[in-house]
Amino acid sequence: MSVYKRGGVWWYKFRFNGQEIRDSAHTPSKTIAREAEQARRRDLEKSVNRIKRRERMPLFNQAGKDWLEGKKSLAPRSYERYEQCVDRLNEEFGKRLVCDIDSQDIAKYQQTRLAAGVSSRTVNYEVGSLRGILKKFHLWSQLDGEVNHLKENHDVGRALSRDDEQAFLNAIQNSRTPALLPLFLFSVDTGMRASEVRSLRLKDLRLVWTDGIVKSGDLIVPKSKTAAGTGRLIPLTQRVCGILTIWLSRFPNAGPDSYLFPRHKIGIAGDDQSPVIWSVDLSRPMGSWKTAWGNACKTAEVRYRWHDLRHTFISRLAENSEVSEETLRALAGHVSKRMLERYSHIRTQPKREAIESLEKDSLPSGFEGNLTAIGYKNGHNPEKDSAQETTQVIEKNWCARQDLNLRPADSKSDALSS
Repeated sequence: MSVYKRGGVWWYKFRFNGQEIRDSAHTPSKTIAREAEQARRRDLEKSVNRIKRRERMPLFNQAGKDWLEGKKSLAPRSYERYEQCVDRLNEEFGKRLVCDIDSQDIAKYQQTRLAAGVSSRTVNYEVGSLRGILKKFHLWSQLDGEVNHLKENHDVGRALSRDDEQAFLNAIQNSRTPALLPLFLFSVDTGMRASEVRSLRLKDLRLVWTDGIVKSGDLIVPKSKTAAGTGRLIPLTQRVCGILTIWLSRFPNAGPDSYLFPRHKIGIAGDDQSPVIWSVDLSRPMGSWKTAWGNACKTAEVRYRWHDLRHTFISRLAENSEVSEETLRALAGHVSKRMLERYSHIRTQPKREAIESLEKDSLPSGFEGNLTAIGYKNGHNPEKDSAQETTQVIEKNWCARQDLNLRPADSKSDALSS
């Protein structure tokens, strides 16, 4: 090793692997120059031996930013969801080094979030984001197996009763969000998802106007989360047509490419402090209405998810036996197997009637009369007694008659007894 001074700055020079290494230490201190030479030689030796340089562990808030940079290619809604998860994680771990987070910290975080009323699914999303951040720094492998995945509620939701729907309508009329009423009616009468309603443009609607009033119409869903949902046609109800007349009158300059629910701001004006829409951007869709929906739930004193409006639409279709499953799927788009199974009991009556008609056609002549006579003869009233008692009468008096049924009278046949 050798160091030398040139122009008030110390340099170092040495040979490594047959090559001369010469560089400035950028310091007037000879001691520091020697340390710089040693560090440079050590880096070269590690590189030759393929020893990875140990990465410095950042604070969690910086690690979260770096991780989000790799997610910018995702859809805007997906990126926004990850961003919300990271913001929430920063509140707990933001000022800690990523290497200082262990399984106990994560378990405590899960319990804290559950105690705050957050759903298990949301907590799992947040822990999933935490896992992605720790994986980036090769820290998750030592925690894998120690972090429990919370059990999620995978129910398909619940439908609004008519009373709860009316309670919502009363609450929404007092809401300071003018868009909430048309959004509510659109969702409950078309079964569209929130993302589908948000993406609607005026060119997606086919409306019939009469004297400045929307009399009828339908819409074509331009974009859906599933291929079956995209492009489906949904006729509009009368109350949706009525609310459209009022809503569209707020935007006289809207064109075919304008969003049906454009981005806007809400202010309070007048002596009655009524809400007013201003700063309208017809080229951008409306943002979230989560806060307005939460306030409506509190006012109505009921609790539903916004997606339950879609379940309401589907359940009301399913309750109508005249609506086939093909029609239901055509209106609602993709309907999961779990959801169809939930409403399958609603459609059992038509199936039962079909089987009964088939049974009547296949019974021998006089079967019902003979069966009834046999039942009364043995003290049995088919109109009053249970199904189990009816079965016992058939087994005792009808099936044992070999002239009417091929089943042997004795449970043990001659062939078996021999």
